[in-house]
Amino acid sequence: MTLRSAFEARIREGALKPDPAQVAALERLSRLESELESLGEPSFPIPFVKKRPPPRGVYLWGPVGRGKSMLMDLFFESAPVSLKLRIHFHAFMAEVHGLIAAWREGDSCHRKARFGRTRGDDPIAPTAELIAGRAKLLCFDELQVTDIADAMILGRLFEALWGRGVVLVATSNRPPDDLYKDGLNRQLFLPFIEQIKAHTEVVAVAGEHDYRLDRLRAARTWFSPVDGETLAAFDALWRDQTDAAPEACTELTVLGRSVRLPRTVGRAVRATFAELCEQPLGAQDYLALVGRFDTVFLERVPELTPVKRNEARRLNTLVDALYEARTRLVVLAAAEPARLYPEGEGAFEFERTVSRLEEMRSAAWLGR
Repeated sequence: MTLRSAFEARIREGALKPDPAQVAALERLSRLESELESLGEPSFPIPFVKKRPPPRGVYLWGPVGRGKSMLMDLFFESAPVSLKLRIHFHAFMAEVHGLIAAWREGDSCHRKARFGRTRGDDPIAPTAELIAGRAKLLCFDELQVTDIADAMILGRLFEALWGRGVVLVATSNRPPDDLYKDGLNRQLFLPFIEQIKAHTEVVAVAGEHDYRLDRLRAARTWFSPVDGETLAAFDALWRDQTDAAPEACTELTVLGRSVRLPRTVGRAVRATFAELCEQPLGAQDYLALVGRFDTVFLERVPELTPVKRNEARRLNTLVDALYEARTRLVVLAAAEPARLYPEGEGAFEFERTVSRLEEMRSAAWLGR
C-alpha cells in the first residue's frame, strides 16, 4: 500500500480527520516515496553516483500532537527501501556515541570485527560507513539537539552519511534554524543547519488541533488505586500518547551527575515514584527533567507515612517543577491526592502539592 492509500484508508475508517497541514506534508512525503521507487532495488542500497544524486529528504516540524510522527510512520511502512531504520533521535545518538567509543577504545581485532576496517584515528568515517551499510533511509522522530557532544558530532557525521547516499526524514518541534538555540559554541553547529536545509525539504505541520491532547483530555489522568484495571488503563494511555513507539533510555547530565531514565519516547517519559522520589534527587534534577520532557507518566505513587517525609518532600519539589513548566502529568497512585500524605512532618506544605495535583488533572490545565 502506498503512503497516500494508507492515509486515505485511515480517513475513511475515521481514525484520522482531514487536516490541510497534514495533507501538505503528505504531498512532500509522497514525492520522496515516488523518487525512491524510481531508483529501484537493488540499485538503491549501493552508493549513489554523481549523475544520479540521492533524493532530497523531508524535515517535518511543528507543535506536538499535529500528526508528524503518524505521517512519518505511514511513510516508513510504505517506503520502497529494504535498508531502512526508524528510530528516535536520542536513541540514535546514544548508539553513535557507543560506536565512536568502540572505535577509539578498540584494538585492531575489535575494530575489524565491528567495523570491517582497522586504520585511522577519526571515528566518524567508520561510524558513518557502518550506519550507511545498515540503512539508506533514516527516519528520526523528535530531532532536537540540547547536548554539546551531539552538536559537535552531527555536522561531520551527516556530511559523511549524505556523502554515502543516506536519505533523511525527520520530525521535530523546531524549525532547523532553531535547533540547538542558545547552545554553547552554537556557531560550530550552524553548518549542520545549512546541511539539513540543503538535503531535506522543510515542511511546517502546524494545524490548529493538538490530536494527542484531544486524546489525553478524553482520558482520565489520575489512576487509583494501583490494581490490574488501573495499571492496564495507565499502560494503554502511555501507548496512545507515544503511538506505541519503541522506548529508549535517556540520561540527563545535572551538575556533573547522570540521571538515568530508562523509559522515554521523544518528549515523554515514564518513571516510577521510586526512581524520581526515593533517590537523592533535587530541584536541579527536576528542572532538567521538565526541560527535556513535556509529558510525564509517574507510576506507583504510594500512600506516604511520616517515615517517608523525605520522599514526600521530593514529591513536593517534583510537582512544583512540573507545575511551573506546565508539564502534562499522568499518575498511577495508591490513592487520591489528598490521601497521599495526610499527616507527618511537612504535611501542611504538602497541601499545596495536593492542590496542584488536583489542578493538573483538570481539563482546564490540559488546555493551557
